[in-house]
Amino acid sequence: MDLNTDSGRDLDGLSLRLLGRFQLCRDGCPLHVSPSSERLLAYLGIRSGPVSRGTAAAELWPACTDVRAAANLRSAVWRLPGHDQGGLIAAEPHSLALDAAVSVDLRDLTRQVGPGSAAKGADVDVDVDVLRQDVLPEWPEEWLTGTREWFRQIRLHALEVLCDRHRDGGRLDAALDAGITAVAADPPSESAHRRLALVHIEEGNFAEALRQYDVYRKLLRTELGLPPSPRFRRLIGPLLARPLDGLST
Repeated sequence: MDLNTDSGRDLDGLSLRLLGRFQLCRDGCPLHVSPSSERLLAYLGIRSGPVSRGTAAAELWPACTDVRAAANLRSAVWRLPGHDQGGLIAAEPHSLALDAAVSVDLRDLTRQVGPGSAAKGADVDVDVDVLRQDVLPEWPEEWLTGTREWFRQIRLHALEVLCDRHRDGGRLDAALDAGITAVAADPPSESAHRRLALVHIEEGNFAEALRQYDVYRKLLRTELGLPPSPRFRRLIGPLLARPLDGLST
């Protein structure tokens, strides 16, 4: 599908997907994007504002000289869909930014559940399937590392809120799904394991709650040489007819 229209620089209906995999669409229809332009759009899509051309070139092409990297950047901009009509980028002499009219799934989700969002507790309403996705997980670029860690914290918080919300509402299947996804998203997180164990307890599935505690106990001991927190131990303690330390090793 071609981006060009008869009305000039028309960016309505454009969306950029960065969760799970890269995709640029217009009204749900994928657009062809060259590999270098994909990287440029992703690089600008994870940022909230303009970035200098020199910084973008250096981070996108770290193995190249400054001159070669700058040339690669110009080529990537030129190859963008609709470049002859202004393209997808708001370009200044010394900076670039993704045009504000382009919807980015990562930004949209962050506005809904991230820090400073209006969503609090029961107001969080996100499909768990969306929160299973990482930021371009198959891309090796180092400039994605910080964004992935930042998003990991955001999605973990959202999953834990959803788990609590569904459990409180008696929707234990949905709570279980959110809890399992939270544990998978961040295996060392005690709060995720504790919430999942609590869902099992609410279901009356005490054996699974004990198993979840034991899984986390072994993980924490292997990684840090520490026991679970007193809070987690107090949650599990009433299920046992023997000391917690008696769990299998």
